[in-house]
Amino acid sequence: MIKPDAINRVLIVGGGTAGWMAAAVLVKTLGRNVAITLVESEEIGTVGVGEATIPQIHNINRFLGFDENEFVRATEASFKLGIQFNDWTRLGDSYIHAFGDIGSPLGLLPFLHYWLRAKAEGASQSLWDYSINARAAAENRFDRLERIGSSRLTGTRYAFHFDAGLYAQYLRRFAESAGVTRREGKICDVQLNGETGFIESVSTEGGETLQAELFIDCSGFRGLLIEGALEAGYEDWTHWLPCDRAAAVPCKHGDAFRPYTQASAQKAGWQWRIPLQHRVGNGHVYCSRRVSDDEAIAILLENIEGEALAEPRILRFVTGMRKNLWVKNCLALGLASGFMEPLESTSIHLIQSTLSRLVSMFPDRHFDSELIVEFNRQSRFEFERIRDFLILHYHANAREDSDFWKECRAMSVPDPLRTKMALFRSTGRIYREHEELFTETGWLQVLLGQGVTPERYHPVADTLSDKDLKGFLGDIRTLIERAVGAMPSHDDFISRHCAAPR
Repeated sequence: MIKPDAINRVLIVGGGTAGWMAAAVLVKTLGRNVAITLVESEEIGTVGVGEATIPQIHNINRFLGFDENEFVRATEASFKLGIQFNDWTRLGDSYIHAFGDIGSPLGLLPFLHYWLRAKAEGASQSLWDYSINARAAAENRFDRLERIGSSRLTGTRYAFHFDAGLYAQYLRRFAESAGVTRREGKICDVQLNGETGFIESVSTEGGETLQAELFIDCSGFRGLLIEGALEAGYEDWTHWLPCDRAAAVPCKHGDAFRPYTQASAQKAGWQWRIPLQHRVGNGHVYCSRRVSDDEAIAILLENIEGEALAEPRILRFVTGMRKNLWVKNCLALGLASGFMEPLESTSIHLIQSTLSRLVSMFPDRHFDSELIVEFNRQSRFEFERIRDFLILHYHANAREDSDFWKECRAMSVPDPLRTKMALFRSTGRIYREHEELFTETGWLQVLLGQGVTPERYHPVADTLSDKDLKGFLGDIRTLIERAVGAMPSHDDFISRHCAAPR
């Protein structure tokens, strides 16, 4: 029985990945008890440059019941073991932020401290020699492994590269088959209640009026509802993350079909390379104060591996977030909620985590103010901790070849990041705060990769004998080497299991 104060109608304004993911998740959660309508205009394009994900994408795909091989085929996807960062610390330096575990804890002590002790005693092995993802990525191999053999070591943890437009279509097919109604139209007006300020309806240029109790704004950077109608306000973070434009272009494949994203630093920004089955996505994220659009495009085209398949296009953005993602009866999602440059592939994750939070805190028509405050508090915490992780890449650098990088190194950073860096540098300790997205292992790889080196390790690591330490570390390396050696190439794995039809 539907109660009189229940939400009966939800209107999603805008399509793309954000809109159709919202439609799919809400119809799966609410069923046909709630009428879910999505309005979008084919005249308005989507940004569609976010093609890389992080392992949390599995959560929503499993929730929606997607078959993984079918999903990979339908979206022209490839597999992603991590992100390789080139030239970020110094020119010529390279490291990978690999997904999954590194090594294995011993007792209550994280693996890192045993590796740090061995390093202090002269061992030459890299931290990444103890990561199955890093070792597989280095050889362009891939396999789905839950564990490494019969050991306690965890296996591969992976995400995907996919065509964002095809993913939106895949979500749309699911949502419409489950009962979501799509309306074609361009919004020209938003009607507010004169007493409460809540949104009552929107009107399209075709003369249709669409009413709902809950509105989801997926209208992109414009924020048609959350900003245009409700004036939520925007918090600008470009003083910490100074890149404000991106030039993007697809190209044909080069020689290597890598199971990882590449992020290569340039003189005033960085360039992404994302391999899909049918093409490679490329983009140059840059600071327009330091590089002109023409120069940025030239740098982009000089550093692609295959023939360009289209003309480069420019995307302008302001890194930051809405001051509140939920205002009255409207929730902002995707680019309408804020923008984090795609350095750590968090854009799609922020869509799904915001939706998960909405499902957890789904309102009735009272739209309880305390519930909205808590939603916005949790959302801000997630955005700010991702922001700090991105700032680390820029701030902890030793490059002397450009004013851009010197400026990033000299800038003042948010207090939580400054504290985390100082603690790691002095003691090698990393602590994950509450439910922040990036784990200790993620922070560890970027801190070390960017040249932040601990001065000491945990004293408990000294309780292990020299022989036992050598055996402990050696056994892990051996198990990883054997597992990687038995893997097929990334290309072969896709050909066998999930190649898109040509």
